[in-house]
Amino acid sequence: MSYKRLIPCIFIYKGKAVKWFDNMEVLSDNVVALAKEYSDHGADELLVFDLSNTDQEHDESIDLMKKINRVIRIPMVAGGNIKRQEDVKKILYTGAKRAMLNFSKPDAHALIEDAAKRFGKEKIAVSLNDFDALFKQQHLIQNYSSEIVFMHRLDLDSVMNVTDIPCVVVTDTLEEQELFKILKCPGVKGLSGKYVSGRELDFNVYKEECAKEGIKMTSFESIMEFSEFKLNSDGLLPVIVQHYKTAEVLMLAYMNQEAFDTTVKTGKMTYFSRSRQSLWVKGETSGHFQYVKSLTIDCDKDTLLAKVEQVGAACHTGNPTCFFQPIVGNDYDETNPLQVFESVYSTIMDRKSNPKEGSYTNYLFDKGLDKILKKVGEEATELVIAAKNPNPEEIKYELSDFLYHAMVLMVERGVTWEDIVQELAER
Repeated sequence: MSYKRLIPCIFIYKGKAVKWFDNMEVLSDNVVALAKEYSDHGADELLVFDLSNTDQEHDESIDLMKKINRVIRIPMVAGGNIKRQEDVKKILYTGAKRAMLNFSKPDAHALIEDAAKRFGKEKIAVSLNDFDALFKQQHLIQNYSSEIVFMHRLDLDSVMNVTDIPCVVVTDTLEEQELFKILKCPGVKGLSGKYVSGRELDFNVYKEECAKEGIKMTSFESIMEFSEFKLNSDGLLPVIVQHYKTAEVLMLAYMNQEAFDTTVKTGKMTYFSRSRQSLWVKGETSGHFQYVKSLTIDCDKDTLLAKVEQVGAACHTGNPTCFFQPIVGNDYDETNPLQVFESVYSTIMDRKSNPKEGSYTNYLFDKGLDKILKKVGEEATELVIAAKNPNPEEIKYELSDFLYHAMVLMVERGVTWEDIVQELAER
């Protein structure tokens, strides 16, 4: 059985979060704070729907989505008021994992193929209100989307006979057994709706209830028991903490079994304080949390390497890392943005060597050099236009697009970042 997810949903209407199931009653005046609340308390993903009626309201919702993505530590899938390719682009530029097309509207049927080819099938989801829409548009949905969001309960067994695309069910039911039944359906990857979006829900407690029903819920799970580790003389396991993007070493701390188990369960780095002789969640007082990306034990099983996403500064002094006082050698900045470029470059190379169905990158490679060059030119033009507009945020998004397509060109022609860096260094 695959792992399941709890996915609260936020419906944005006139800048507020509303209860879509309860006559648009206001759930929260602060949409961003609500999203952070879900993220911090154990939600696995977030669905965001824009219910705006005007272009101005739509732009305000887009800005809220950007702000949401900056404070949450979980994937976001967003949609609503998508009428053209530019709207899909805006949604994805908020940081959303996928843009969600509403297939109850004919406009979405015309958009989906081009959107999938431009941004990649993996970036497109569809929302459906009934089984008929799935049946009638099965070809488009199957070929050009990677997730289906059902907006109410359906005969899920029938759905699974039509498609194998992972589904999220947004339901207004509060009936416990019905919710368990939905999660147990093989094709369902996540549960959303009235119950999961209730602010009183303790996600971790509910996941334990699901586990009792034989439902595997998304969480970190260690393949080794703490008893297998070799502890120091104090009965603790040293932990080296490293930034997952830059590889910068942030700090050294210690764990006992309770700290280790809490870290695995919550996804937040939790340590044992030797001075206080008690557990402490990193960031609990400062807000500078560390979110787990991976935990790796060394060859002797006596030191743990934690790769984390660090919020704010790692050190209590306000420094980004606790290792900021050089005692031998020259002081230098260990942060290496090049690693981010190398990571994206490696992914593009992998797509070329191991094609993935629905991948936009593979679409470019399949079309050949002329198509890649055309896209580089188009993105360069969009960057110029963005630079002339008053909103500086657009430059960031368009430049990122340009750099991505430039990297596709680099891979196509066998040019590496090492080549570029060497050339710049020699100038």
